[in-house]
Amino acid sequence: MFDDDAISKIIDELILEGGLEFAGADPETGEMLYSFTPKVKDLMPELYNDHLNFVNDELMVLWEKGYVSIDFLSDDPLISLTPKSNDPEETSKLSKQERWSLQELKRAIYTQEF
Repeated sequence: MFDDDAISKIIDELILEGGLEFAGADPETGEMLYSFTPKVKDLMPELYNDHLNFVNDELMVLWEKGYVSIDFLSDDPLISLTPKSNDPEETSKLSKQERWSLQELKRAIYTQEF
């Protein structure tokens, strides 16, 4: 396993090589948050695949809980937000990780619209 120094070095290298970019700060802890760029696929294919599997798992959880709709019959499944995804009372029922995943999905969807 990696120690904290090794992880920090990997993060620094990914930032310098364009595989990670600053995404903001955690509003609860102030911790810096990063997101992968498409370059990570070439820089660290195993990490990219692990992340892709994680994202797919998170999407399935959000779908099962009714926060997103997924058109599974399409060759390239279309993902859309349900009204529940924008209801603060409903989103407060999600775990911190699920809320983060939903926020990242919204960011990705809104970025593609413009």
